[in-house]
Amino acid sequence: RESDHRAWTPVSYTVTRQNATVQGLTEGKAYFFRIAAENIIGMGPFTETTKEIVIRDPITVPDRPEDLEVKAVTKNSVTLTWNPPKYNGGSDITMYVLESRLIGKEKFHKVTKEKMLDRKYTVEGLKEGDTYEYRVSACNIVGQGKPSFCTKPITCKDEIAPPSLDLDFRDKLIVRVGEAFSLTGRYSGKPAPKVTWLKDDIVVKEDDRTKIKTTPTTLCLGILKSVREDSGKYCVTVENSTGSRKGFCQVNVVDRPSPPVGPVIFDEVHKDHMVVSWKPPLDDGGSEITNYIIEKKDAHRDLWMPVTSATVKTTCKIPKLLEGREYQIRIYAENLYGISDPLISDEMKAKDRFRVPDAPEQPIIKDVTKDSAVVVWNKPYDGGKPITNYIVEKKETMATRWVRVTKDPIFPSTQFKVPDLLEGCQYEFRVSAENEIGVGDPSPPSKPIFARDPIAKPSPPVNPEAVDKTKNSVDLSWQPPRHDGNGKIIGYLVEYQKVGDEEWKKANLTADSCPETKYKVTGLTEGLTYKFRVKAVNAAGESEPAYVPDPVEVKDRLEPPELILDANMAREQHVKAGDTLRLSAVIKGVPFPKVSWKKEDREVSPKADIEVTGVGSKLEIRNTVHEDGGIYSLTVENPAGSKTVSVKVVVLDKPGPPRNLQISEVRSDSCYLTWLEPEDDGGSVITNYVVERKDVASAQWVAISSSSKKRSHMAKYLMEGTQYLFRVAAENQFGRGPYVETLKPIKAIDPLHPPGPPKNLHHVDVDKTEVSLVWNRPDRDGGAEITGYLVEYQEDGADEWTKFQTVPMLDCVVTGL
Repeated sequence: RESDHRAWTPVSYTVTRQNATVQGLTEGKAYFFRIAAENIIGMGPFTETTKEIVIRDPITVPDRPEDLEVKAVTKNSVTLTWNPPKYNGGSDITMYVLESRLIGKEKFHKVTKEKMLDRKYTVEGLKEGDTYEYRVSACNIVGQGKPSFCTKPITCKDEIAPPSLDLDFRDKLIVRVGEAFSLTGRYSGKPAPKVTWLKDDIVVKEDDRTKIKTTPTTLCLGILKSVREDSGKYCVTVENSTGSRKGFCQVNVVDRPSPPVGPVIFDEVHKDHMVVSWKPPLDDGGSEITNYIIEKKDAHRDLWMPVTSATVKTTCKIPKLLEGREYQIRIYAENLYGISDPLISDEMKAKDRFRVPDAPEQPIIKDVTKDSAVVVWNKPYDGGKPITNYIVEKKETMATRWVRVTKDPIFPSTQFKVPDLLEGCQYEFRVSAENEIGVGDPSPPSKPIFARDPIAKPSPPVNPEAVDKTKNSVDLSWQPPRHDGNGKIIGYLVEYQKVGDEEWKKANLTADSCPETKYKVTGLTEGLTYKFRVKAVNAAGESEPAYVPDPVEVKDRLEPPELILDANMAREQHVKAGDTLRLSAVIKGVPFPKVSWKKEDREVSPKADIEVTGVGSKLEIRNTVHEDGGIYSLTVENPAGSKTVSVKVVVLDKPGPPRNLQISEVRSDSCYLTWLEPEDDGGSVITNYVVERKDVASAQWVAISSSSKKRSHMAKYLMEGTQYLFRVAAENQFGRGPYVETLKPIKAIDPLHPPGPPKNLHHVDVDKTEVSLVWNRPDRDGGAEITGYLVEYQEDGADEWTKFQTVPMLDCVVTGL
């Protein structure tokens, strides 16, 4: 097949030799050939020529070489290059022969002495100013071929051309650390220029990472695995005798920044926050620092917590610290190419080095007038910095907003007269201290004071007297003092003294325990005589005492019992069943009477709750039932007498069952029911009776009357022969009471009577000892079927009848006569 075709063309179908002649080929074309063996079984695989074969005549000398060119000329040398011939004559080229001819001479002379296969050659040792032309021939095993076409005449002299430089890179180049980069370009010039590479004005030298490659026309500087130190201004210089050219490139090898420069400085340390600062990294990685990442860590834990990642300042506030804990801070720098290694601080405890002053103690108020007061306080701890000012604030007791009393500084005095108070208003005051750090916490509020002129002690109470007494107590009463000393009366102090003693004892320890103008002195001894006195107390102190005029003997005062009935005992009480019964009365008497409740002269039910207080008594029964009704009495008794009151209680409920249910006048379709009213009508009039019946064979009761007010009822529409039970219940306004039921069922049948006499009795035959009798049915059967006829006979003249027998039929033969 032809080399530029894919289809194979058969040459011979049968060739028995190991060679064959292929004819019909085209000269100059290239062909591939293949051969396969064949036997009786079939054809085997093909074997193909490995190279194309160009169809030519047998081997000849090569064609002439092509493209002979002059590459360089100096005053004593010429450099030439050429390409191989198009056809090597069918055999490989073994050498090239270069020849020259001095212009003016006829013959060419061989330049090359030895075998030469290179297609480049420099002819040296020429004479400056001579002119030559050159040609080259190719040789193979056959011989030397035709020479190439001659070059133009070449004169030996130095060519002069200023250097030129064409660079492949721009003025700036950014490279990531670890990456390789190269600076390349092309240059020219005659004579051949010298190429020099500089970095920051220092000659670049080759090493393991830096490679320099220069050819007659190209230049290249390559750096492997670049580092930050490779950044700089690179310069390539191309120079010959005619001049020089330079090219520049600013290379920036970028990387993540180096760590920020320490140490971390703690500018401020407080119990809950710190302020730290640091210096920027020495190396920003070739790119501007975009932000710093700050983290904090409790020194006793392994967890770093973020503080911020969005600050470009070299200072940061670290908030949310726990007082007394030690913390470490670490700081990263970040640029466009990554995050630096961290700068880690020393441990620092969160505590206030310098802080605002402490809160002063509770201030004291003195010299109060109707429009001013003097606030006095003690100097607090200054927090490590001198106190520069005090801030005094006031507020009305019921208000929530504190107001500064003056804008002027208060220092160094620790007291201040507060002006412009409103007379009669109650105020509180507090004080804060201030230093250069700030204002400290305020003191606790002062005790409230009223803006009014100073108060004096009150005058004594008026007309103290003993108004009551028992065997161990005395009740005192008095009137307020005439003058309160311009201060509110806080309360009263009561004192007592046994007659004959000198010591007065306090009945109450503090005045605020007796704010009213009465007091009960307890814990006294029966039969002894006591004196009593009372003092009024305001903010200024105690008044002079006021004395009860006469000594008081401690004993019970006798008063007969007295009952004041509440409305629930004033008249007959009606209570609905299930509700709560309440009876109560106010009880008076000295000594307090003994209280007892009775129901119809018996103890009240255990379910009753009885409460006795110092002023009365109450009886309460929950979930009342009808049996709780009756006459209730309350008796009170003391040594001076007794008193009893009674009240009738009616518990309104459903009535009880009717009594004495009777059934009479039973017929086949009716019967008559009678009964008596219930013993208990439930406290309300019986409104009606409910009558029901039930077939003994059925489980369901059927109402036959539900509105009858009478105590009898005719039950109609019975089924003859059926047995019935009856029951009756009474109803009032509170509901239906229980049923009373017949004890035995009754059968619906008419009443039975003796049948009437048989009719038309006569004999039909007579014998000497017997008589045959016949008769007809009587007119009435007495309400039941006639079961037989009794036959009797009597001798004539006798008084008694003799029974013969009972026969079922209407005839009989009487024998034995």
